[in-house]
Amino acid sequence: MDPVHDASGRVVHAEDHDLPGVARVRLGFAADGRLLRLELVPEGPPPGGRRPAAAPDREAVAAWLAAYGDPAAPPFPGRWELPGRTPFARRVHAAVAALAPGETATYAEVAARAGSPRAARAVGNLMAANPLPLVVPCHRVVAAAGLGGFGGGTRMKRALLAREGVAVQASATPTS
Repeated sequence: MDPVHDASGRVVHAEDHDLPGVARVRLGFAADGRLLRLELVPEGPPPGGRRPAAAPDREAVAAWLAAYGDPAAPPFPGRWELPGRTPFARRVHAAVAALAPGETATYAEVAARAGSPRAARAVGNLMAANPLPLVVPCHRVVAAAGLGGFGGGTRMKRALLAREGVAVQASATPTS
């Protein structure tokens, strides 16, 4: 994620943090401090840009990541923008954001919660393009007959679910 400087709410600052045992996490903030992107990155160039004054401090983000997956963990320590350009996409992202640590839902269940019970495939497409994994925890959305996909790969999805106490078997649906 390269920092971009513009007045339309695009990322102006990016920074990296560690999610121990899972991945490096890169956050992208708008000029007003809202979180716009969160990427799980194995490696890459260092982040940059000028850090917005309204963005949560690095220590708060590090503490959030250290506690991530614990049912008692606080939410992301700053403001963030619900992804989605359409009302359906925003409902899907809101439904996924409401999933608690250790809770999973199938793509069909998320579609139903978003008001479109026959749109499981569309939910999968939205999760594949989710710009805020961990905040909108798409790893908690699983296939009806197994784990399902994940942008960071199934190994990372398994690690995130395991961190939340979800038992993940090779060919079965995770159990909360």
